Parts: sequence; C-alpha cells; structure tokens
Amino acid sequence: MTYSRITGTGSFLPEKVLTNHDLEKMVETSDQWIRERTGIKKRHIAAEGETTCDLAEAAARHALDAAGLKPADIDLVIVATTTADKIFPSTACLLQKRLGIHGPPAFDVQAVCSGFIYAMDVADKFIRSGSAKKALVVGAETLSRITNWKDRGTCVLFGDGAGAIVLEASAEPGILSSHLHADGAYDEMLHVPTGVSIDYDSVREGRAYMEMQGNDVFRFAVRTLGKIVDETLAANHMTKGDIDWLVPHQANIRIIAATAKKLNMPMERVVVTVDEHGNTSAASVPLALDVAVRDGRIKRGDTLLLEAFGGGFTWGSVLLKY
Repeated sequence: MTYSRITGTGSFLPEKVLTNHDLEKMVETSDQWIRERTGIKKRHIAAEGETTCDLAEAAARHALDAAGLKPADIDLVIVATTTADKIFPSTACLLQKRLGIHGPPAFDVQAVCSGFIYAMDVADKFIRSGSAKKALVVGAETLSRITNWKDRGTCVLFGDGAGAIVLEASAEPGILSSHLHADGAYDEMLHVPTGVSIDYDSVREGRAYMEMQGNDVFRFAVRTLGKIVDETLAANHMTKGDIDWLVPHQANIRIIAATAKKLNMPMERVVVTVDEHGNTSAASVPLALDVAVRDGRIKRGDTLLLEAFGGGFTWGSVLLKY
C-alpha cells in the first residue's frame, strides 16, 4: 500500500513585526485586552511589494532543503491561499516558475484557514493514486492586504506568513486519514463581502476587507472542531491518548485550548504559535508544524492531529504519523 509521508517542512515570516503596543496607537485597544481574548502578542506584516508568492517561495525552499530534494524532483505543486498574487494564473503556477519546475500540475486551493488541510488531503490522494510521487504543499498568506486597520475587532488578529511541506510516496504510514467539511450557509459570519464579480471597483480601490461576527465564529469553531476530533479518532479506531501532538490552526488561544480539552491533552502537547504569529490563515498550520519540527518537539514516529476552521465555513483534520 502506498502512503504519503512528510519528508520536509519549511516556513517563512516577513521581517516587519507589528506588536500589540503598535496597535494601541492605531485603534482603540490594549495589549492586555488582545492577550486575554486571543493570546496574540505580535504578528508579522509583509513589506510593500512583498507578495504571497515571495513568502511561499521562501517557505518552499526551506521545505525542499529539509527533504533533501531539488525543485526538479517535485511532480505536484499546491498552494493554499486566500490572498493570491493575481486573479490568474494561480500562485502555485507563479511559484512553479520561481522554482524552475516545468510540466507537473500546479494549482491553488481556496478554503481560507482550512486551506492547508484541504491541500494536504488533495496531495495525499494524488500520491495514493499513483498520480504523483513528490508533492510540494504550501500555505501562504498576505492577510494584511485585506485587513481593515480601523476595525479593532479584526485587525488585532491577523498576520502574514507561509509554511510548506514536502509529501513523498512511502511504504510506511504517513497520512492516516483526512476529514474535510464545509457549510456555506454561514458565509456572512466570516467573509470579505465583495469580489471581482460582485463589485470590482471595491477591489480595485482597496476596499475589500475581512468582516467577522466574532462571538458566533468562536462558538461554531469550538463546536465543529470538537466533533471532528471524535470523527477522526473513530475513523482510525484510536483513543485520545494515542495522539502525541495537536497542531491546530492558530486563530485564538481559547479555541485551541477548547480543542485540547476535548482531547484531554495538556497544553504542553499542543503546538502554539498564535502568540508570535497571530492568525496567518492557510499558513498557520504548516508554520506551527515547522516550528515544532525544527525545535525538536515533534519527532519521527509521533502521531499528529492537524486541524483547522475557517471562513466558508470550512473545517477539517489530518491525522498522520510524522
């Protein structure tokens, strides 16, 4: 049986840092309020002219180096992003050009904060079917470009960054299962209320910003992530104690803590980067994964549960052996 297994991870953050104290000067908020409500201390912001593809390329090269591969070895490129460089071609095609990869399929996945989980599932199926052997999967965002810096309910939450993995065909178990869900009935709870085909002028003039009904999103996220924990464990005939590490979407420390409680997992076994990075949407799970791999917390043979929840609503999980 063919599995897909992670052989390399990488990440990248823009140089510019925006702290809570910086935000105190921009909107009516406070460092204490932001920390207590979200767990965030700072976030990284892309420089003028620094694009999603720039971040994706840096993360991808780190992942390729970690896997001991050259770009030419890759036969599938998937980028999960909400903030593509262009309307078309896809950021994956732009990344493919940067890396000098010619010929294999390349495309974007748009599931907002769940995008990387969705992209992992797609890449896994390509590999299991024999359609690919070495896949580059990236989550990259420049959310600062669609953040309303006058809206204190959202601007404190989001940051920019990228994370990447290399998935390779293996006889050893890697990804054990993936579970994806969506319900578009709740789209207006977390969305950008305009777009190219609705109101192009608002996009062209830079008035396309995220809007969120925070309390409703929080309740829905906690409920659905709790359910997907049960679904994932049942599908693999596992108990909560079989999970070594939870690598969650870094949206809010309270949501992360609620999911950990559902697993009866101490926070010491949860990878938390939201304090340093904020919510980087599709980049948050691979960013957190790379941090924990590189600092030695996550080791070969560990069982990981990756999960995310995002606008759409979308939500999903991946259970894997690292």
